[in-house]
Order: sequence, then structure tokens, then C-alpha cells
Amino acid sequence: MKQNLHTHTIYCDGRDTPEQMLEAALARGFDSLGFSGHAPALFDPAAMSPAHLSAYMKDIRSLQTPIPVYLGIEEDLDSRVEHPEQFDYIIGSVHFLPCQDTLKSIDYTRKQFIELLEDTYGGSMPAMAAAYYEKAGQLAECTEADIAGHIDLIAKFNEHEDFFRFDDPVYLSCACEAVDRLAPGKIIEVNTGAMARGYRTRPYPDIHILQYMHEKKAKICLSSDCHDRSFLDYGFADALQLIRRCGFRSLMILTPDGFKEEDIDRF
Repeated sequence: MKQNLHTHTIYCDGRDTPEQMLEAALARGFDSLGFSGHAPALFDPAAMSPAHLSAYMKDIRSLQTPIPVYLGIEEDLDSRVEHPEQFDYIIGSVHFLPCQDTLKSIDYTRKQFIELLEDTYGGSMPAMAAAYYEKAGQLAECTEADIAGHIDLIAKFNEHEDFFRFDDPVYLSCACEAVDRLAPGKIIEVNTGAMARGYRTRPYPDIHILQYMHEKKAKICLSSDCHDRSFLDYGFADALQLIRRCGFRSLMILTPDGFKEEDIDRF
């Protein structure tokens, strides 16, 4: 079984049309596919405009396909969708932290990440991690969101532990507090997007957080956060191996009847 629900197209910051993405999914043996364009947000240059949102929704709904295709959206915590009932599912994410009188992305560039760390948090990575994971935990209160997306996004530029150790107890404490809030009601995404784009060799979240998620009996799904159809299932085999090592025996998938839990051996 193969599914990806975190997929971006030309309607936001992806490279391909929905039709091209679907063709790639069929060629790679996908059983279903979900699209999750960035919801409109004035502070986010990657987000869809209202006009693009309307065209995106129409385009996805009109696709002719032999496999189920789902209309989703990725909303940022700071700009939630106005009509969630229009979508088959919603991914809730945190991409921005406050910086003076604006919001600044934590994952756009390494340079911007460092500027945010220095300008807002005085170079204190524990303070920045605490702020980020406090917002990630707030996704639990977004009743419309089905999935908590890439909850370890703050680690995008930390492959070589330039900013913190992945086993740092302060960092892990912040992350685990977010998991405590999210695990009871949200599906938490295992996301290979940073692997596909060459920033990381492991998926989000890191193994220490994944192990804690298993202890908390969190429900998980697997996605590639795809912006290029060439990477639609990038890193899935490695991610599944890691997920199994952490003790998980099932993944959540979206079906025409809603989210269902499936044995991991089916993937």
C-alpha cells in the first residue's frame, strides 16, 4: 500500500501540475494520493492566493483517475482555513515564529533561521525550541486539523547538530511536551521532505521523538512533503525501517470512509 497526503503543486510552491503529480503516482504504484496546497496566508510567500485556492480546489476535484484522490490543504497555525468542511483532510503545521513585529519562517533558509535565532532569542536555542514546540503543541486545539505536520521542522538545518544535539534533554523535553498534547487526538506525520531536498538523512521527527511518540501510543502517517513529482515516495523505505525500529506496527491512511489504521506490513 502506498499513499502520500502531503503534496504541493504549481498552485503554491510545488513544481508540477496536479495532473503531472497524479501521473507520477500511478507510475510509482500508489494506491491513492492527496493534495495539500498551502492555505492562503498574507505572511507566507509560499501560500496560495484566494484565486489560486479556488482554481486548485476545482482542478483537484475534476481529476480523472483510477485511484482515490483527496482534496486536502496545509494550514499554518497562524492562518487557519475559513471553511474546513470543503476539504477531505487538513494538515496543521507551524512554519513561522514571531520576530519583532512580523513572523519569520524557520525553514526557508539557514540564513533566515540564524537571523531569527539571534534577533528574537538572543542566540538561545533552548528558548527558540521552547517557543516552536509550544506552537506545535497548540495544533492539538485546531479541531479542523487531522494531521500535525513535520513537528520537528525546527531541526531542518541541524543534520550535523550545529544548533543542538538531538538527544539534548532540554530540546527533547520541549518536543515531548508537544507530543503529549498532540498524541491523544492528532495523527502525527513522519515526513521525508528534508531528505528529498538534501537537508537531512533522516525523516522528521528524529528517532528520539519517534520513540517517545510510540510510548504515548501516537497515531502516525508517512508522507514525502512532495514539491517535485520525482520525490513523491522519496525515503519511504528508510522511513518505514526507522518507524518499525521505534516499535510502530501500524500507519494511518485516508480512505473514502475516513482515516483508517493499517498494519505496517502492508506498506
